Order: sequence, then C-alpha cells, then structure tokens
Amino acid sequence: MTTPPLAIAPPVRDALAGGRAVVALESTIISHGMPYPQTVETALAVEQVVRDHGAVPATVAVIDGVCRVGLDAAQIDDIGRRSHVHKATTRDLGWLVAQGATGATTVAATMRLAHLAGVRVFATGGIGGVHRGAPTSFDISADLGELARTPVAVVCAGVKSILDIALTLEHLETLGVPVLVNGADEFPSFYSRTSGHAAPRRLDGAAATAAFLEAQRALGATCGAVLANPIPVADEIPRAEIDEIIEAALTELAITGVQGRDVTPWLLGRIVEATGGRSLAANIALVKSNAAFAAGVAVAIAGR
Repeated sequence: MTTPPLAIAPPVRDALAGGRAVVALESTIISHGMPYPQTVETALAVEQVVRDHGAVPATVAVIDGVCRVGLDAAQIDDIGRRSHVHKATTRDLGWLVAQGATGATTVAATMRLAHLAGVRVFATGGIGGVHRGAPTSFDISADLGELARTPVAVVCAGVKSILDIALTLEHLETLGVPVLVNGADEFPSFYSRTSGHAAPRRLDGAAATAAFLEAQRALGATCGAVLANPIPVADEIPRAEIDEIIEAALTELAITGVQGRDVTPWLLGRIVEATGGRSLAANIALVKSNAAFAAGVAVAIAGR
C-alpha cells in the first residue's frame, strides 16, 4: 500500500498505524488558489483547523517526482513560492513521477493518493463537475470519474458555482456516487447555501455521516462519496448576487479564448475582482468549515 514513489509523512503514518483520525487536503489551493504568501498562510491555517478538531492533516502533493501524503510547513511554503507548479489531476501523476516534476494535486489526484495511503476522508473547497456548455464541449471534470472509482469521502461546499450544478448532480447519479448534504435539505452552491436543487440525501452531523460511510464500506462500495457542507451563514454570498456576477464572467470568458484547465482559475479570479475580494474571503471560510467537519467525521470513524 505504501510502495514507492509514495511517501507518507511520519505524523500521518503514525496516526494511520494507530487507528487515529486523518484528513487529506489538496495542494492546488497553495499554488493556484491565491497570491503568495496568503496562499501558504491559508493552507497552514486549514491544517490547524484539522488539528484543533482532533485529526491529523495530510496535505497531498507531488514534489520533485515523489507523491507525498503529508507535508511539513517548509514543503508547503516551497510549493507556494515556486513560480511554476503543474496543476495535477490523476492522469498527470505518472508523468510527474517519471519526470521528477512538482505538481499541486486537484480533487481527483488527491483522492487517488489519499486512498493509496489509507486515508478515507478528504476536505476541499468545492469539487469539479460538468461545465456549462458541456453538451458541445464535453468538458467534465476528472473529479467525477475519480469519485466513481475511489472510496474516499470528499467534504466540500458543493460543486463550484461556475459549473452546471444540475448536470453535475445528474452525472454523479449515473456514476452511482452518493451525494449527501450535512444539515440541509438543499444542495449548496459553493459561495451560497442554496442552489435550487434538492439534497439527494440529508445527514445531520459527523456521527451520522460516519455511520453512513461505515455502512458503505461494509457493503463493499468501491466509489467515493460527496459530503456537501453548506458555507456558514455569516460567510455566504446571496445566490442571486453571485449568480449575476458569474453570468457576467462567463460572458467575458467566451471572448477570451481561455480553454481547458485554465477556465476554472480564470473564472474564479474574475469573480474575486468583481466581488472586491468577498468571494475569496468566502472561499477561505468555507474551506475552514469543511476542514472542521471532515475532522469531525474522521474522528467519529476512528471512534467506531
């Protein structure tokens, strides 16, 4: 399970060996999420939230060809400082290892490496999904495919609101991936607590969520699960307001020529500008909230 080139940090390895709670964290937030040093400060703060709630953080990345589950502060700072770090999804992992390159892992790649290490719970901001216009562009995030085949629970604030939430939920249903919302009857839309779409299933709290994940495991489920945790009320941006900003950004995108993996970073950056930084503050708040909930779920699983 831990054959090279996978390196598990000692605190993470010891926690797993002792049956203690561990929460995986992605690294794209460090290299592609916001400017340095705020990006590193946020990553370290999210790790501390995990610790404060009783679990061990395991930030995931590929550094100089080594897949790492668990980074120390110097490694996190190094990723934040580098002028060029590849944005790595699952298909990029082998190339990064073979080339001795460095990559910040997306949801899909983080899930894969977390699973190889034996980590069952992962906290992120929002998952990727079906892009608007996908019926003609076929632009669907690799996150969804990874959720269909890798048994890691992903705590998120829903699907990124720049995507087509309805089609994403439909695709997840087709793939057989469970989608559950913590403490709400409506699926969240990242910056907002609502989306206009009903929660496929509702669970209330970490203990109930852990019981679900244990039942999934006992039934031999080989897929992951989406655990949607709505952004805290005090930090959300009203859906009507953010939807108008997103529509304007999408209109601009259509004339820029930006395509592929560059679309999401471009849109998120434009939304930060249009909201005067409020969307960035909301993003940081929801990631911390997700980290806290994920830690609670991991602790509940360990307790079982």
